[in-house]
Amino acid sequence: MPKKEDHFFVQTSVKDESLIELRRQQIIKGAVKLFKEKGFHRATTRELAKAAGFSIGTLYEYIRTKEDVLYLVCDSIYKEVTNQLSSISTSAGTIDELKEAISQYFLLIDRMIDEFTIMYQETKSLPKEAMKYVLKKEIEMVALFEKIIKKCVETGELTLSDKEIYLAANHVVIQGQSWAFRKWVFQKHYSIHDYIHLQTKMVLSGMTHFQLEK
Repeated sequence: MPKKEDHFFVQTSVKDESLIELRRQQIIKGAVKLFKEKGFHRATTRELAKAAGFSIGTLYEYIRTKEDVLYLVCDSIYKEVTNQLSSISTSAGTIDELKEAISQYFLLIDRMIDEFTIMYQETKSLPKEAMKYVLKKEIEMVALFEKIIKKCVETGELTLSDKEIYLAANHVVIQGQSWAFRKWVFQKHYSIHDYIHLQTKMVLSGMTHFQLEK
């Protein structure tokens, strides 16, 4: 039976939830390495099983198709982002809390750089309904930063309209993802901490510019 949060995308014949989670983490880890080396389309399910460390028969107890594996990779990223940002206190609505959220998000991308790169390169291969789910999760990721920025507005730390809040939240998410796509050149000039510092400075500068124009 599928786990509730997996909706109907990835079905399994296994009933032990803890075993499902363990095996799927093995599948995700093996898939990321394999997709990075060969690309999604060239990788076979037999190679996926080998990369995960078990037989092709065992693999099919946890997935139905290769696209299911790609979905699991995408879903794992959004869960990590949500868990990471949810652990940060934003109740005070301060700029320091916003800075911390940006830092933790960028650091997560640096740790999961292969996963993020694969997700954005290969999500076009997902079935229509799974694609809708992934796009919905992308919107939810932006909403996490919207909520943090809006709290800063409510406390008077920032003065932004709803449209400006939405744009600023998208900017944060996009610039974090840029580290995954452009690390090959950025790392020649910046460490991840340099990048976080400069991008955060630019984001806050942009928000301040909105305030000065009013």
